[in-house]
Amino acid sequence: MVRVAGIDPGTKSFDIVCIDGDRVVYEKSLDTVEVARNPDILIDSIDSIDVDYIVAPSGYGVPVTRGGEVLDPRRFATEILLLSSEDDIKKGVEAGEIGIWVYEALAKTVEHLVNRYGNRVLFIPSIIQLPTVPFYRKINRIDMGTVDKLAATFLAIYKEASNKGIDYSDVNIIVVELGFGYNAAIAVRKGKIVDGVGGTVASIGTLTSGAIDLEVASHSEKWYRWDVFYGGIFHIAKKYDLSIFAEAYKKSEEPMASLFIGFIEGVAKDIARMSISVPNVEKILLTGRHSNIPLVINMLKELIPNIEIERSSVLKGASISKEAGQGYAAIGEGIVGERFTELVKHIEIEKACGTVADYIYHPRAEEFKKRILKTYRDVVKSPKLCT
Repeated sequence: MVRVAGIDPGTKSFDIVCIDGDRVVYEKSLDTVEVARNPDILIDSIDSIDVDYIVAPSGYGVPVTRGGEVLDPRRFATEILLLSSEDDIKKGVEAGEIGIWVYEALAKTVEHLVNRYGNRVLFIPSIIQLPTVPFYRKINRIDMGTVDKLAATFLAIYKEASNKGIDYSDVNIIVVELGFGYNAAIAVRKGKIVDGVGGTVASIGTLTSGAIDLEVASHSEKWYRWDVFYGGIFHIAKKYDLSIFAEAYKKSEEPMASLFIGFIEGVAKDIARMSISVPNVEKILLTGRHSNIPLVINMLKELIPNIEIERSSVLKGASISKEAGQGYAAIGEGIVGERFTELVKHIEIEKACGTVADYIYHPRAEEFKKRILKTYRDVVKSPKLCT
C-alpha cells in the first residue's frame, strides 16, 4: 500500500492528513492565519512527513493533474486553482486582506510542492468538472462545490457504503458541508455526484454573502477578489464564532438570533434544492466545523423532519482532522493506490475535464472565461479539455 497525504486549505485551519490504506496514520492542523503570515509553517510540516504521494491544495479545481505536468506552477496556482491574478494578490496583500494572504501562501506552497515532488504531487477537480453532473445544471456556475467539498463528499459516500455494507450504487444522500466560512450542499444519486450548490452561490454563510442579487452587483462600481469573504452573518454582527449565535438564539438576543435563523433556514433551503436532483434521498450527512454544534443539527431536523440527518463518520485513526482533509488523501490513494480505486472510478473523478469557467455565458464574463481557458492550455501539458 502507498502512503498518501492530503492537504485541505480550510478557512479556519489547514489540515494535513496522511493515510495508509483506509486508516489515518498522521494528521496535523495548522491555524490558517499563521499559515497566511508564514507559509513555511505549512511547507515544513509537509516536508517532515514520510509519504509517497501528496494531494496538493486544489482550490477551485482542475482535472486530475500531476506535478510534472505543470509548466508554470505559480501561474497555475494563481490563475487556475485560485481564479485570481498577480494583481489581485498584490492589491489584497497591500490592503491587509487575510484571505488574499492565504492565496499568496497557497501559491508559494504549490510552487514548492511541484518543484520538489514533481509527479508525486496530484491536483484534483471540483464538482462542476465531473462528467456525472449534467450540463444544464452547470450553466452560469463556477462554484458547485470546490475541491474540499468534493473531498468531503467522497469520504461521506465511502463511509455510508461501508457502514451499511452496501454498494456505492445504492448510496442516495445529500452531503452538507458547514465549514468555518462557507457552506455547500452536494447531491449524490446512485453513488455519483449529480449536482451541487457551493458557498458563493448557496444561501448566506458565516463569512460569505452567498448568492447575491444581480441588482446589487449592477449598482456596485467595483468588486475585488476578496469580496467573496464578506457579507455573511459574521460580518454583519462582527462576531466570529457560530456558537455565540446559537446561544443568542436560545436567549432571543437580537440581531444574532435572527441571523442564526437565517443561516439555518438557508442551509435547509439549499438541501431542498438538492432534493430535486436526488428525489429518493435517504439521508442527509453533515460535515465540517459547524456540524459539531448540536443546535444546528436539531434545528435542521425540525425543518426537515422526514429525512434522517446525522454527522458523517470519519476514517479509522482520525481524531483532529476534518472530513475534507481525509477525503483529499482518500481520493489521491484511489488514483495511485488500490483501497479507494473503485470509488474514484465510480465517481468518475479521473474523467473530469475542462476549466471551472467553461459554463459561463454572461457577456460580462466572456473575457474571464477566455483568459482561464488560455491559461489552462499554457500552463499544463496535454490539458484535458471537454469535447
